[in-house]
Amino acid sequence: CLIIVLSYKKNIVILIMNFFKHETAIIDEPVKIGLGTKIWHYSHVSENAQIGKNVIIGQNVFIGKGVVIGDGCKIQNNVSVYEGVTLENFVFLGPSVVFTNVKIPRANVEQKNNFLKTLLKNGTTVGANSTIICGNILEENCFVGAGSLVTKNVKANSLVFGSPAKHIRYIR
Repeated sequence: CLIIVLSYKKNIVILIMNFFKHETAIIDEPVKIGLGTKIWHYSHVSENAQIGKNVIIGQNVFIGKGVVIGDGCKIQNNVSVYEGVTLENFVFLGPSVVFTNVKIPRANVEQKNNFLKTLLKNGTTVGANSTIICGNILEENCFVGAGSLVTKNVKANSLVFGSPAKHIRYIR
């Protein structure tokens, strides 16, 4: 992700990045970040995350440990993508989308070994203020309407909406 050029004669260190990082963003190490990606204000990318090419990560986004984000994804402001989540290519997450990674969270029970995987396949769109419960697969090109609660798998090319989200119709 970074190319470091050292000039011993002039005691200068030059960092050449193949992605953009706002000065307030935090990027833990190690991570992989693709060419052309932009990470905006107050966002945090945790260790071992993998972010593809030409991804836009909006303001105040949290990317958890080991999260995988494919090429061309757009993650709007105030989104939390927790450990166990994978976004394939060209996934869109509207503002304030939230993922979970434990089915029955408890403050007094350690559950880091119980994280369930969540997969959003190519071309998925998730509308603003939606919550995706862990352990589900959102198939290719599905569309989750704003404010929805996804509690089960979503079929390819399907529009779902509501709390809990229900199939409305198929889309292109």
